[in-house]
Amino acid sequence: MPEIIARPRRARGRKVRPPALPAPAERARFRRVLLRWYDRHGRDLPWRTTDDPYHILVSEVMLQQTQVDRVLPKYHEWLGKYPSLEALAAAPDDDVSATWRPLGYNVRPKRLHSIAREAVTTYGGRLPDDRETLLSFKGIGEYTAGAILSFAFRKRAAILDTNVARVLYRVFGAKGDPKGHATTKHLWAVSEALVPKARAFDFNQALMDFGAMACSARKPTCLVCPMAKFCRSYPWTPAPAATPRRKARASAA
Repeated sequence: MPEIIARPRRARGRKVRPPALPAPAERARFRRVLLRWYDRHGRDLPWRTTDDPYHILVSEVMLQQTQVDRVLPKYHEWLGKYPSLEALAAAPDDDVSATWRPLGYNVRPKRLHSIAREAVTTYGGRLPDDRETLLSFKGIGEYTAGAILSFAFRKRAAILDTNVARVLYRVFGAKGDPKGHATTKHLWAVSEALVPKARAFDFNQALMDFGAMACSARKPTCLVCPMAKFCRSYPWTPAPAATPRRKARASAA
């Protein structure tokens, strides 16, 4: 699963005019084509059949840098053992860490545990439904807050992980370093502009699926892509790999 992408903080110094956002007609076309594709090809995943904020949180944390196939059995095991924030908050630290194995990136269960305890202590065992309060939790960043708002509370909220960023960068012809500060800031703005008032849940899920299944990093299916007619990067050509330098041969003694 791709990495989440943090929203850059506002830089100090001279103001630079940001790139233009997609025009309203472009946004509408992109939404229409993407949702039509998702209706046919979207993945059937268990966290897409629930609106429980805790379940959504668990899935999003597990999916950070971990493939879906590895997450599926652990997701069910975890919720079987800790079915609520209260159950997780009351569990011993060692038990939580052991249950998480072997997903790796072992700071993640500690973050989940901390979030559960804060939710129980401060918010009555519930996750809040507003962005600023969610962001006050240690371990919840912009992406995770947007995912909870969109997938659990069905609110119009943007997300940006590496799959989503790749799709937006290619389709709308972003310039510059895809991982650079200015580009990331622009892609967050594009993502926010694109989220529709209706079907925000489906739209964000569709963005992630499209990036994972069609507009992949190494082998995008450009020839059969429904975005081909208006994608500004069509057909995508990966940058040539850098040729490694040869080591200088040691001089003879």
